[in-house]
Amino acid sequence: MRNLVAFPLLALAVILQSSVVSQVKLLSGYADLPLIMIAAWALQERVKSTWHWAVLVCAMLGFVSKMPWPALVIGYLSIVFVAQALQKRVWQAPLLAMFSVTFIGTLFVNFLSFAALQVLGTNFPLGDVVGLIVLPSLLLNMLFSIPVYTFMRDLARWVYPPEEFE
Repeated sequence: MRNLVAFPLLALAVILQSSVVSQVKLLSGYADLPLIMIAAWALQERVKSTWHWAVLVCAMLGFVSKMPWPALVIGYLSIVFVAQALQKRVWQAPLLAMFSVTFIGTLFVNFLSFAALQVLGTNFPLGDVVGLIVLPSLLLNMLFSIPVYTFMRDLARWVYPPEEFE
């Protein structure tokens, strides 16, 4: 029953990503709302359904994006892996963990997308990709990560109440 909140929330995130967030550009980069949401959800210590959310968001993004599905799966599942590894080590500084996962995840997903597009035959100069897409996307993801983390923390407290866990 708790996992049912993922369907409307992630569907809304993918819709917002494809319609609104992708239009807020800095140079040629834009924020990745599903990436930030998955990272923030994976950093919540009471949450047990992080992998389900990541697979669901990959499936949803696979339908609206032209990015190859294996690149999406590898990218988003690696974000969950990094977030859960950091959550166990940086437990007293959750915002530091959120910034770290957002930083690592944004770089990894963007370079993985670049590599996938290179394999498919799209030829972009690496310097332009880094300067015009990756770094602006990184900045926007860092800016959006604070309110998204706060929202996901409150959602995790609502979905997994503390008294039920002890």
